[in-house]
Amino acid sequence: MSDPIIVHGIPGSPYVRKPLLVCEEKGAPYRLAAMTFGDGAHKTPEYLARNPFGRIPTIEHGDFVLYECQAIARYIDQVFDGPSLTPADPRARAHMNQVMNIVDWYVMPSITSGIGFNRIVKPKFGMTPDEAKVTESVPMARTCVAALEGILGGQAYFAGDAVSLADLFAYGHFEFLGQTPEGADMLAGSPLLGWMERMAARPSVQNTAWDRLLETAAA
Repeated sequence: MSDPIIVHGIPGSPYVRKPLLVCEEKGAPYRLAAMTFGDGAHKTPEYLARNPFGRIPTIEHGDFVLYECQAIARYIDQVFDGPSLTPADPRARAHMNQVMNIVDWYVMPSITSGIGFNRIVKPKFGMTPDEAKVTESVPMARTCVAALEGILGGQAYFAGDAVSLADLFAYGHFEFLGQTPEGADMLAGSPLLGWMERMAARPSVQNTAWDRLLETAAA
């Protein structure tokens, strides 16, 4: 399909970054319809017509509209040519799905909303971090790190030797974590650091970096 994927969302959001990473890895044409943090664009009637929950991201592909990140990522992986981001091996695919769910259910509220948002996002926009929220989030963040270390094991990526949707789902959250004092402490000596370095070297990651997306949106 030649129509580009239009991704509605806020640059810098790890969730908005996920479909962008998938498009990059698949070589799929896409465009970020950038929203501004704090302007409430995701609660307007126009946006709610696309996504009644008022969450980001939402995509349009021709006349097809889709929300929920896991559904979006799997759709892009299936519709476009390029290397499959879903392992054929059932156990590797199960680990991929496991990581994607860990990210949604446990990483997001602790590592991202609890630590990353308060340490990285709030200061960027002149907001005061919620220190109590950061402290409260650290134990679950440590559990997430330990769980993902166990799944990664000695592999290059979460589902084996090749990048999968699991890696693309997790990276943006861990990029934030690695920039915080709490993250530096819990990641010290972790095999996840090697995984993060491998991911950071990928063109897909470099092309979807927060600053680069802001530059593209402003152009």
